[in-house]
Amino acid sequence: MKIVIVIGYHKKESFNHQGIVETIISECKKNAIECYLIDLYEDNFNPSHQPDNKIKIQHYQELLQSATHHIYVSPVWWFRCTSMLEGFFDQIFTPSFAYNFKQITKTYGIPVPKLGDKRVLTYLTHGAPALPVYTIYLNSVWGRLQLGVFSFVYGWFKPKIRQFFSVPFCSERTRKKYLEIVKKDIQKEIKKYYEKRK
Repeated sequence: MKIVIVIGYHKKESFNHQGIVETIISECKKNAIECYLIDLYEDNFNPSHQPDNKIKIQHYQELLQSATHHIYVSPVWWFRCTSMLEGFFDQIFTPSFAYNFKQITKTYGIPVPKLGDKRVLTYLTHGAPALPVYTIYLNSVWGRLQLGVFSFVYGWFKPKIRQFFSVPFCSERTRKKYLEIVKKDIQKEIKKYYEKRK
């Protein structure tokens, strides 16, 4: 079992880094699970200029290919992931590596995922409360990521996307509950992985 975590957020003191990422790494260490962190800011990844990233792109693709589990962590900015993580998706999830198109007619085709064997978890943190995100904005962050990105790469509705709300404003007790969810997710994934190999 090998987990690759990807984060594109510059605030090291944030709940994303010190809370979610550190919880995942801690659970991996406790269970002797191989875990690799891709910190896009630490790596000076350029989210908008692919030629700067040629060596990094190859390295990231090799890491993702070799891993059994992909985990993405991001705050939500303007109803999307951070520009760093969005740039990662744009440059890493390329045709032939992440998906191919299967021709259906002369003018239409469908994407065929090439990373469908991977287990995927995504943790998104919102400043907003849940009610407007789910109602007024029709859960558009989840929908765009699940349908517009992950369906091409991993398959329809295979990735699990967790959304944590009001993170800058919620109580410490609520944050601990969020981290307990992360912890249990990792424990479940470890258990599933080894049960399949019995």
